Amino acid sequence: MHRLFVALRPPAAIRDLLIDLMDGVDGARWQDDDQLHLTVRYIGEVDSRTADDVAAALTSIRFDLPTLRLSGCGMFDTRGRPNALWAGVAPREPLAILHKKVDQALIRAGLEPEHRAYVPHITLARLPGSAGPVDGFLARNVALTSADFSIAHMTLYESHLGSAGASYEPVERYALTGP
Repeated sequence: MHRLFVALRPPAAIRDLLIDLMDGVDGARWQDDDQLHLTVRYIGEVDSRTADDVAAALTSIRFDLPTLRLSGCGMFDTRGRPNALWAGVAPREPLAILHKKVDQALIRAGLEPEHRAYVPHITLARLPGSAGPVDGFLARNVALTSADFSIAHMTLYESHLGSAGASYEPVERYALTGP
């Protein structure tokens, strides 16, 4: 089985800026440089044949992604308990359009459609139940912004879970060009 997702990898200067923010929440499991990405579409576990179909389906996507910028920080929670910290990415609308194009290509390849709302973000930390309060981190970074940056391709990744967390292996890259 292959655990897959489609993502955009921000440039090194943006990843460095994000790494510099990662502090101030006791017990947080901060992402490392290799883990920083903006998920376009989570796929999950698929067999080898389906993984090949996914890789082929993504070649059909044509999209000119405008320049992006970081835009604030937030958290995801489960029943009121924070479980992740993230940096927002703007503008949201073109990223939502790209997400929809990827989702439609994957549906044509036989996958179920995405049912969760799409929130363009880069995960900064995972928060176990024992993590400290996040309010200070969020207050310090509510107005996070960055210089504009470009991303010229999206990547199909395979995620490998291990005792030290997830590692991500690029499977294939797809140029973001054309209408």
